[in-house]
Amino acid sequence: MINTTTWNRLRYTAYSPIYDLVANKTFRKPRQYALGQVDWEPSMRVLLVGAGTGLDLPYLPHELEIHLTDLTPAMVKRARERAEHSQRDVECRVMDAAALDYPDAHFDVVVMHLILAVMPTPEQGLAEAYRVLKDDGQLCVMDKFQPDTQPTDVTRRALNVLTSFIATDITRQATPLLQQAGFVIRHDEPVLMNGLFRALLAAKQL
Repeated sequence: MINTTTWNRLRYTAYSPIYDLVANKTFRKPRQYALGQVDWEPSMRVLLVGAGTGLDLPYLPHELEIHLTDLTPAMVKRARERAEHSQRDVECRVMDAAALDYPDAHFDVVVMHLILAVMPTPEQGLAEAYRVLKDDGQLCVMDKFQPDTQPTDVTRRALNVLTSFIATDITRQATPLLQQAGFVIRHDEPVLMNGLFRALLAAKQL
């Protein structure tokens, strides 16, 4: 299997010096839109999963308790530097999204931007997000997804071998993934590239 946790750590370590040049401008507005869907309140405890270099931080309200994780130490180092430069109090930790080291029902908001299409087991990542999210919590997702009603054809499957090796899976569907994990989608909007990238806000299906 090409897309593994070990491979992700290696490639994003290599990408870390140039990651901001590629990802910051491209995803600035999608990040803002996705985070703008959240019903923010002061003192919320927030978890950014697979947060890379912390590019979501400028678009988060102040007066939040922010925890940031990423699989790659080089990314976490840059995220910590960004938080310090912005004078934001953020706990930054190296952590696998498929095995979060947090208690059950610990967070008011979990943010998963550009990670579900990358990690080898998005189902496990969403299961962990569900576990650490409070019953009345909110899940904020922004990522690339294949349309829910479009089956994966042979061409897309073949192309996915290459894209998965370089960066990302292009065959994953948002609604089945979230619903199977126990979430109900509250908002779902296209944000980039004619709907390839979508911003979703979800809650626990209790």
